[in-house]
Amino acid sequence: MKTEDAIARAMDVGQDLIEVSPNAKPPVAKILNYGKLKYEEKKKAQASKKKQHVVKIKELRVRPRIDDHDLMTKVNRGRQFISDGCKLKITLMYRGREMSRLDLGLDVLDRIIDLFSDIAVVEKHGELEGRRQTIILTGK
Repeated sequence: MKTEDAIARAMDVGQDLIEVSPNAKPPVAKILNYGKLKYEEKKKAQASKKKQHVVKIKELRVRPRIDDHDLMTKVNRGRQFISDGCKLKITLMYRGREMSRLDLGLDVLDRIIDLFSDIAVVEKHGELEGRRQTIILTGK
């Protein structure tokens, strides 16, 4: 069918002429309501997006000379994040001369890992990057 005839037929019905596969010989077209087609595609995209599970990463920042009570406060907050299904990123930040005592920071990270050992495991144990060292914990 000629393109002009197909367009005229679609106008008579009150619909739109939509090209389905332009690369075929001859090209294939359908007579449909374009607005309804776009609406259905949008609904399909929303339904597929709804089925996806996005993992959130929450971050706790600590310092090498953090006090016990402050550390426990952060650990309790981190436990809430893990129980909500989030991953937990713990960032240890060094300042100034603390870089000369990296062992203090490693002790803090080891204490944190021990405190989370009952509900989480270490997914990634990051190396020192500049003045920051990170670990990522995921729930068991």
